[in-house]
Amino acid sequence: MVAAMIAGPGALARYRRAGGLTGPLARLLLAGTLPGVVLGACIRVFAIPGPRVFRLVVAVVLLPLGVWLIARAAHPGTRDRQPLSRRTVLGLGLAVGTVGGIYGIGGGSLLGPILAGRGTPMTIIAPAALACTFLTSIAGALTYGLLAFTTTGDIAPHWTLGLLCGAGGLIGGYLGARLQPRLPERTLRLLLGGLATALAVLYLSQSIA
Repeated sequence: MVAAMIAGPGALARYRRAGGLTGPLARLLLAGTLPGVVLGACIRVFAIPGPRVFRLVVAVVLLPLGVWLIARAAHPGTRDRQPLSRRTVLGLGLAVGTVGGIYGIGGGSLLGPILAGRGTPMTIIAPAALACTFLTSIAGALTYGLLAFTTTGDIAPHWTLGLLCGAGGLIGGYLGARLQPRLPERTLRLLLGGLATALAVLYLSQSIA
């Protein structure tokens, strides 16, 4: 979460100047993810199943999504499904926010493939998912910081590690935001599908090791 807080502003600044943060998707996702991340942090502290279960669940979700995106991008004639309804997007944001609060991820890695697979253009998904990840990471870090004062155990954010990881992400995020409008939609979906598949394989190998 700390890394996402540090890495996000560069890309967000670029998207803001390009007008990519004016759509309703970011607001709708935030309406679900912000309360979800607080709920997830409380679940993490008081009733958590452990990181192995998290990796397995995320792998099961991301692997078919990643393969699906790659297959659809490889066959550009395939029609997209209808975009998700506002109520479904709100529920998706709540679920992803809760998962992010439990396991300390921003949620963009889950939101992006799902929304892209349902036909939402990457030019809309990228700034909305990034804004969602950035703000929910702040809310999650603050929630964990407050819970650390009232409970036992090592649950406080690791600021040093987060700052080190986020420093590289700050530069990379800005460069990615500059490149994104110049890349074809098919290429972006292939990249997203490849990243989702690789992350799923990594988590799957860690969960069964």
